[in-house]
Amino acid sequence: MSKQTTFDFVIAGGGSAGCVLANRLSTSGKWQVCLVEAGPADRSPFIHMPAGLIPVVRSKVLNWQFWTAPEPNCGNRPMFWPRGRTLGGSSSINAMCYIRGHAWDYDHWASLGNDGWSYKDVLPYFRRMEHFEAIDKVDDGRSFHGVDGPLNVAEPRYVNPLMHAFLAAGQQAGHALTDDFNGAQQEGVGLYHTMQKDGQRCSNARAYLTAAKGRDNLTIITDAHAARVLFEGKRAVGLRYVKGGRIHDIKARSEVILSAGAIGSPQLLLLSGVGPKAELARHAIPQVQELPGVGENLQDHLDIHITMREKTRHSISLRPLGLLKSAINLLRYLIGRRGELTSNFAQAGGFIKSDDTQTIPDLQWHLVPFVYAHHGQKLAPLFKHYAYTLMTCFLRPESRGRIRLRDADPKTPPLIEANYLATERDMDALVAGFRKAREVLNQPAMAKHAVDELEPGIKVQSDDEIRAYIRAKAETVYHPVGSCKMGRDAQAVVDHRLRVHGVERLRVVDASIMPTLIGGNTNAPTTMIAERAADLILQDAALERSVPNYWPAEEPAEAFAGK
Repeated sequence: MSKQTTFDFVIAGGGSAGCVLANRLSTSGKWQVCLVEAGPADRSPFIHMPAGLIPVVRSKVLNWQFWTAPEPNCGNRPMFWPRGRTLGGSSSINAMCYIRGHAWDYDHWASLGNDGWSYKDVLPYFRRMEHFEAIDKVDDGRSFHGVDGPLNVAEPRYVNPLMHAFLAAGQQAGHALTDDFNGAQQEGVGLYHTMQKDGQRCSNARAYLTAAKGRDNLTIITDAHAARVLFEGKRAVGLRYVKGGRIHDIKARSEVILSAGAIGSPQLLLLSGVGPKAELARHAIPQVQELPGVGENLQDHLDIHITMREKTRHSISLRPLGLLKSAINLLRYLIGRRGELTSNFAQAGGFIKSDDTQTIPDLQWHLVPFVYAHHGQKLAPLFKHYAYTLMTCFLRPESRGRIRLRDADPKTPPLIEANYLATERDMDALVAGFRKAREVLNQPAMAKHAVDELEPGIKVQSDDEIRAYIRAKAETVYHPVGSCKMGRDAQAVVDHRLRVHGVERLRVVDASIMPTLIGGNTNAPTTMIAERAADLILQDAALERSVPNYWPAEEPAEAFAGK
């Protein structure tokens, strides 16, 4: 570990956003940058093998393994929330689907007063961050994609026959076929592009840190749990972390940047005295700044699944024949990075509308070629069945949850209240999505592969029965955002330049700043946020070198409480 204790930029969190910042802020060599990550380096072979999803999600080392509080609208079930705990964060354990969301999502952010975050503003950052291998194979590829960025985006090397059947069934049900969910038309069914390179995962650690690790001006500290931001008055001056049972303090000459994610960043702010007065007082934490929105506005995509037993045995199973196929596929992967183990499993999906009144898609599908096994936590069903599962989520939920502290110990997981299905709209959209999913699965192209509906079973037919099934079985699709909201209203935590309201030299850069959930998977948008934030940070740092003690004034001043 480096003995250096003072840097220009200190980044708390080496996940999807932190990796981007570590690279971009250290590129010029002008700035001393320190990246602090709670988990280990990303050395596990299961991280890099795309099909290694189940081992990494089950890991207690590489996954925070958070649980929500009992969810009152989901049968009082605590819900499992896996989040990456290693360099690359959740980009090192996710399903690698490369989805930006709909252009409307970003224009909506801008309409809320967040200047510079419209789709026109953020598209150049999406293009800058990617090397899109299929640029000449999709409509308008060069209008929407880049080829010189660090994040490799690839077509799947292996496509399970069930995926092609799904695309045919989707068209039989009246849905369009799209070759690029991130291009001119999101709506329709298609194959997902993935964050992979040469048959292996391209996490943000691989994309951004590989080239940066050797730089003299970048220090990466792993297995270091961030404890709190250090303040002098209302100025952030450093970070305290715990490593090997010892407390360490490092100083930041320019900025402290929180990139600990939608769970970790609000927890760190609260531990540091930035947040609602009552919440801080409950844990005897001295207040630095009253910000009532810290931890509020939490949003997530909730998934409901339909599982079909399969007769054609294209699916993945731990039954004897399935194990033999897996052994053959392991050999193919080890020799040439080919075959099913290069798969992210969720190869096909779609974006559709819940009803004809919607102007843009508000439902998303992921098809996986195995029986749903509760985030890989329950493997017994894989020994029993050949099956495939279609998952449906509502993209823009109205429900809002929150993150709170259980106590003032940084090592204690925070209290997560997702508050799923708090509105009728959220439930009605999932019911509509369930019915549309069943409609596709019953089309001839898919029906020829099916034995019967394993879960929930054809006995579940009425709206009330579907609602009961959703409350009993719906789960996260791993997209928590919004708990350090960007904006100008009383609940906003950061401004449009991602500076924390009411304090100096502190930013939040990760999925927690999203005012609203985007219509799709969240890793690519989080990467874009960090790319744009790097530019904003370097702009301010360059000004500071010419103007001593520079820290730009907030716009507007009334954006934060307790002014």
